[in-house]
Amino acid sequence: MAAFTAYFTDMMTQKTAKRSGFSPAAVLETALYVDDLVAARQFYTEVLGLEIVTEAEGRHVFFRVGDGMLLLFDPVTTVAPPDPPPALQVPPHGATGPGHMCFSVTAEGLQQGRKALEAAGIKIESEVEWPNGALSIYFRDPAGNSLEFAEPRLWFSES
Repeated sequence: MAAFTAYFTDMMTQKTAKRSGFSPAAVLETALYVDDLVAARQFYTEVLGLEIVTEAEGRHVFFRVGDGMLLLFDPVTTVAPPDPPPALQVPPHGATGPGHMCFSVTAEGLQQGRKALEAAGIKIESEVEWPNGALSIYFRDPAGNSLEFAEPRLWFSES
């Protein structure tokens, strides 16, 4: 564990050089793939309290999460372009197997999230106290994606 702690601490303090002179400002969208959009919609709205922005039956449900978006897609329908082609030509995409995403929460929010999960009968798979003191909990959505609630200080120092 000491070796991991040293690696993690070193990793957190290193600055990476911008090689191209360009760097995106933030992650705008995160996509996960689910085999049951109805169950996913219910989980993300009723358990996690997310706001639906738009949805297309059998294809996707999009949620607002703070300043970003969580896009849930049915992997079977998104590997091919929609028929007929829409005005906006988004390339086909998809993934197989469980994905992962982490929601940023305060320490208080982490405890509120834990209570919401427990009230809904959602199992907490793991609880981690990271070497820098940040806390996180891991759980699964109905499609098996690995989700996490974590304090932002996991990756960003508090100032």
